[in-house]
Amino acid sequence: MSTLNGLHISHLSAGYGEAIILNDVNLSLSEGQTLALLGRNGTGKTTLINTIVGVTRQHAGQISLNGKTLHTVPVHQRAGAGIGWVPQERNIFKSLAVHENLTAVARPGAWTPERVYEMFPRLAERKKNLGTQLSGGEQQMLAVGRALVLNPQLLLLDEPLEGLAPIVVEELLRAIKRITRDEGMSAIIVEQHPQAILAISHCAVVLDQGTVVHQGEASDLLAQPDLLDRLLGVAR
Repeated sequence: MSTLNGLHISHLSAGYGEAIILNDVNLSLSEGQTLALLGRNGTGKTTLINTIVGVTRQHAGQISLNGKTLHTVPVHQRAGAGIGWVPQERNIFKSLAVHENLTAVARPGAWTPERVYEMFPRLAERKKNLGTQLSGGEQQMLAVGRALVLNPQLLLLDEPLEGLAPIVVEELLRAIKRITRDEGMSAIIVEQHPQAILAISHCAVVLDQGTVVHQGEASDLLAQPDLLDRLLGVAR
């Protein structure tokens, strides 16, 4: 595969068991860039994230990250290969305290539990609280923090704003913008609220029925709301 830096996906087909959800997907993401991954429900967005993580069945195609083949790496080794994942379910250790959640998975690098606390002061205030004692917004902050202390090369965020209060959404958006735009971490963000994510992304991909139907600059798509609505099947 390509030795170029960044994420490269070519002719990817994947799904669950014999069911193929993604069909001949091709996309590239340059190092340090953010990709808004859009589409209606059931179009394959989460399946694409899950395939990069390695928890689907890959039928065809190749995935590389910063020149290293990824699709042959076992799922339990993909964090070590540079993947940080925040799934919809958050997957925090609810029986552990906030601080234990962060230190249990931390890998050497720029992102430490202390930097996570600096970005999310609420977590610093609750570092001894169990995961079960956190609000939904605090759990999401902890899920993002847990992915960051892995010091990944690519951060995958699957609907990070879902079900959160507006004030928490604003706080998370500021944090995601800092992580990606200001500090240059590569990221793919799946989100049902496209305007919020397009505003902080470099590029955008729209999936429909498991295939890429649009690929381009995020700012261009943000500036064409009628095209965005058409791609997402939204009636004005």
